[in-house]
Amino acid sequence: MNFHEKPQVYAPTVGLKVASLERSLAFYQEVIGLKVLEHSTTTASLTADGVNVLIKLDQPDNLTPRDERNTGLYHLALLVPTRKDLGIVLRHLIETRNPLQGGSDHLVSEAIYLADPDMNGIEIYVDRPSENWQWHNEYVVMDSKRLDVEGLLALAENESFTGLPKGTIMGHIHLQVSDLASTEKFYCEGLGFDVVTKYGAQALFISTGRYHHHIGLNTWHSAGGSAASESSAGLKNFTLLYPSEEEKLKIVNRLKDMGATVFVEDGTTFTKDPSGITIQLLVG
Repeated sequence: MNFHEKPQVYAPTVGLKVASLERSLAFYQEVIGLKVLEHSTTTASLTADGVNVLIKLDQPDNLTPRDERNTGLYHLALLVPTRKDLGIVLRHLIETRNPLQGGSDHLVSEAIYLADPDMNGIEIYVDRPSENWQWHNEYVVMDSKRLDVEGLLALAENESFTGLPKGTIMGHIHLQVSDLASTEKFYCEGLGFDVVTKYGAQALFISTGRYHHHIGLNTWHSAGGSAASESSAGLKNFTLLYPSEEEKLKIVNRLKDMGATVFVEDGTTFTKDPSGITIQLLVG
C-alpha cells in the first residue's frame, strides 16, 4: 500500500494531566490563546474555533511532577494557518516575557517552542507550502536552522494578539518512547502510518497522506525508560481519527493480531503503544 492508498489519520486532540487546573487554564488562555469550551471542577476542554477540542486538561488527585526520563509527551504541536499568525504569537510571547525554549526553521515549517506550567512541551508552528517540500524518495527533507525571527515579527506589524486563530489545529504530536524498533512496528504495521524521516537510531517521524509528520518519536531522554505512572503529570492520552468505522476495525484487528493491548471503555476504543502511551481510536 503506498502513501496515497492509505486513509488520512491524524491526532486532533491531546489529553494532559495537570497539577493545578486553575493554573493551567490561566496559561492556556492568556499565554497560548485558547478558549474554554467545557469546564468542570477537575477538567476542561480547550478550543481555538469554539467547536473542535484541541487539548483536554484533567486534574487528578495527588499528582506528582513528570519525569523527563519516562515515556510520554515530548511536545504537542499547534498548527496556525499563516506566517503572520505565527509572527503575532511570537511577538505576544516576547512582549509578555514568557520563557521560550527555542525556535527553528525546519524547511517544511517554522516553529517556536515553550512549555506549560507542568513542563509539557508545546510547539506552535506554520507549514511552508507542501509543493516546496523536498523529498528524497520516500523521505522528506527536514532540518533545524535559525528561525527568521525578524521576518516573522515584521509580518505581525502592530496587530494585537487576540488568541490563536480559528483555523488552528493540532498539527502533530511528538512522543518520547523507550525503543524505536518496536515503536515503528506498532505505529506503521499496526496503526497504518508511513515513516517519512529518520534521524539515526534515536528519532523517526511518521505520517499518512505524505505530510511531513503527524507523529514524531524519539528516545533522546527516554531510551529504555518506563511509562509514567497514572499519578504523574504529563500525557494522559491522544486521539487518532480514522475516516470510517471500517478502517478503524481493520486497525483494531491488526493490533490484536500483533498482540497489542486493545480495550474499550464507555464505548470508546483504546490501545497502548509499546511504551505504554494510551491512544484513543476514533472515527470522524
